[in-house]
Amino acid sequence: MSPLIPKEGWHVLHLFYHIDHSQWSLFSEDEQRQAKVRLTELIQEIRATPDTQLLTFSIVSPKGDLGFMLLTPDLHVANFFEKQLTLSLGPEILTPSYSYFSLTEPSEYTMTREQFIEEEKLTPGTPEADEKLAEFDKRMTHYRSYRIYPQLPDWPVVCFYPMSKRRSGTDNWYSLDYEARRALMAGHARVGRTYSGRILQLITGSTGLDEHEWGVTLLSKTTEDIKAIVYEMRFDEVSARYAEFGDFYICLQLPLAELFKRLCL
Repeated sequence: MSPLIPKEGWHVLHLFYHIDHSQWSLFSEDEQRQAKVRLTELIQEIRATPDTQLLTFSIVSPKGDLGFMLLTPDLHVANFFEKQLTLSLGPEILTPSYSYFSLTEPSEYTMTREQFIEEEKLTPGTPEADEKLAEFDKRMTHYRSYRIYPQLPDWPVVCFYPMSKRRSGTDNWYSLDYEARRALMAGHARVGRTYSGRILQLITGSTGLDEHEWGVTLLSKTTEDIKAIVYEMRFDEVSARYAEFGDFYICLQLPLAELFKRLCL
């Protein structure tokens, strides 16, 4: 089939499952071993696919048991691997508890070169301006590449939640003009930058693809930093007035051998 690949960016699937341990217990030891080998080989196949990443999680709560985050360019490939993962341990072992579909995308509020010159009051052509603009260009190139084609680390704590912008009464985000929205998002971004090196944030777009407008994935080395950034962001006007959130999922990114132990498989 013809690939379904966006002009830029990757498709992203968050997949969370419950494990039916009563069904698992009916397997013989050899059948259980074969099922774990089958899942291991599938994960290796997925991770060997070009431009494809797969993160594996243990979910920290009874909201789910096993979780995956799949990033890949072709929607047919994403759909194929999702079906394979669901059946990987056997037809009745994994039951989907939650899923979310989105696309990596650039931010429409990313600061332009002209805006940077204006805000920094630079005089183009001067040594100081040239140095600052070179740093700005390098930073923006890296930021845009990360937003569209992220390389996610193996940091242990992963938080996922969906969100939308409010569209009611005087708190209708979409009734604001672009400059007002850009100014508000600039303040929001300043808070996020204070967590550089402690929180890696990936925002993926899902308008028309799932029930919210964005999926937010936070990776960190501690739960304290996850809690701190979400709490601090709540006081920013973008969140306080205009944000609506779905359920939060906290997960632990684990290597497969440890994941099987953690899930009692």
